[in-house]
Amino acid sequence: MSNKQYKSDLEIAQSATLKHIKEIASGVGVDESDLEMYGKHKAKLPLNLIDEKAVTKNNLVLVTAMTPTPAGEGKTTTSIGLSEGLNKIGKKTCVVLREPSLGPVFGMKGGAAGGGYSQVVPMEDINLHFTGDFAAIEKANNLLAALIDNNIQSSKNNLGIDPRTVEWKRVMDMNDRSLREIVSGMGGKPGGMMRQTGFNITAASEIMAILCLAKDMDDLKEKMGNIYVGDTYDGNAIFARDLNAHGAMAALLKDAIKPNLVQTLEGNPAIIHGGPFANIAQGTNSVIATKMGMSLSDYVVTEAGFGADLGAEKFLNIKCGYSGLSPKAIVIVATIRALKYHGGQSLNELKEPNTVALVKGLANLEKHIENIKTYGLPGVVSVNKFVTDSKEEIDIVIKRCEELGVKVAIGEGWEFGGEGCTALAKKVVEAVESSSKPYKPTYDWKLSVKEKIEAVARKVYGAQDVEFLPKAKQNLRKIERIGLNDKPICIAKTQYSFSDDPKALGKPEKFTLTVREIEIAAGAGFCVPITGNMLRMPGLPAVPAAEGMDIDNNGKITGLS
Repeated sequence: MSNKQYKSDLEIAQSATLKHIKEIASGVGVDESDLEMYGKHKAKLPLNLIDEKAVTKNNLVLVTAMTPTPAGEGKTTTSIGLSEGLNKIGKKTCVVLREPSLGPVFGMKGGAAGGGYSQVVPMEDINLHFTGDFAAIEKANNLLAALIDNNIQSSKNNLGIDPRTVEWKRVMDMNDRSLREIVSGMGGKPGGMMRQTGFNITAASEIMAILCLAKDMDDLKEKMGNIYVGDTYDGNAIFARDLNAHGAMAALLKDAIKPNLVQTLEGNPAIIHGGPFANIAQGTNSVIATKMGMSLSDYVVTEAGFGADLGAEKFLNIKCGYSGLSPKAIVIVATIRALKYHGGQSLNELKEPNTVALVKGLANLEKHIENIKTYGLPGVVSVNKFVTDSKEEIDIVIKRCEELGVKVAIGEGWEFGGEGCTALAKKVVEAVESSSKPYKPTYDWKLSVKEKIEAVARKVYGAQDVEFLPKAKQNLRKIERIGLNDKPICIAKTQYSFSDDPKALGKPEKFTLTVREIEIAAGAGFCVPITGNMLRMPGLPAVPAAEGMDIDNNGKITGLS
């Protein structure tokens, strides 16, 4: 175990010398006149830079992970390190990532700009307000909420919306459990129609999902017009287009639809855009950003949130289904600590060697490897190395991967940046060059929503059965009535287990997945089955990360991770 002293992520980021964003753009063939600059180190890219011919010929690599611990296993760090490593071995590469949400930044998990010497910068800006995309999404969402309430209480142009059927909630980009369930419209007649409602976190909003699946502004506007609002008293479905809301909502997103260009610590291009969570949304950056990266580079490395049962499944079955994209290879990030955690070792002891727990926990990684093979894509396991990992533990993982016939490499991007990921980069190139066919989806969209849920539950999670509670059954009938049975599904499920029980670690078997309800995201073009105790507005931990943050008189931030 190393006694070396390491700088914090923030210290590393603040000590870096950044290139002007014009120089980063020039490196991928983008003229300064095409940039919409937000200071010296951030810029938005116009959508006309997307080249569909380049998209079809260039290489997309998806980074996912085994089932994580609460701290996460380093997918973003690995994605950035891998992109640096690919550039080091001569592959023109861009990393394309999601934007961080302030909820985790101020909560427990921390920021999402990578770590150590595999970061995107300016780190503080990216983790905080960045270019204002989340604020625009929040405003567009809440404009629709205001228009709905206004129509309910207005005598002019009243659509006859039954307020009891309205499921559209307001959003804000913060973990705030007190807003999960509220009563709005109090104060008598001037306050409007009193009804029960609530808030979701912005990253889980349908507007975020729509932004990340839209092809262009016209498509964005059409999708927002398709948002299901509720029913009239006569039982007819009402959509956002019926309120004439979609034009104004799209206007609020005129800048947010454009992807953001920044850089890695080693001065390579990084595109960051959109930020849906993977446990309660589709968990991937925008189609526009991915295609932008593939238009400007030979290789694009992107990531999908949480374990492969969540982010990767949704990336392939939803994002790829709508966009026509198909990755050439999938990287599964594994850590020694997560393997021991899934083998029964307690969280506060994960730094201690424990080969017994490690071997037991391999079942979790093996299930993810098995799942990746069902998509017909080559997989590469990246063991994200921590300084507390022993050689014996790492050797056990490498040996098991080799026995399973899957490529494996040590990822040391956190400590050494691109140099620590060149071995991984070479394995990924081998996998990409061996890939000849597009991915195979888990289910046919023509199946009913119920059948699609059962397919994912059994094939991906390993469930023995699926139970639909009364509200979910009622929702299934509504989905059929509205005509959404042919859409993909976006299951909301705990990230800590293959099952809907966060305490069922490893590879649970013979379990029943319980579907509590199914939300309709007609604008995004999918349905959201909500399993177990999943909530779309997280809460803060007992000691939030925000308590350790500060800023001095010179504008220097401390405590951000």
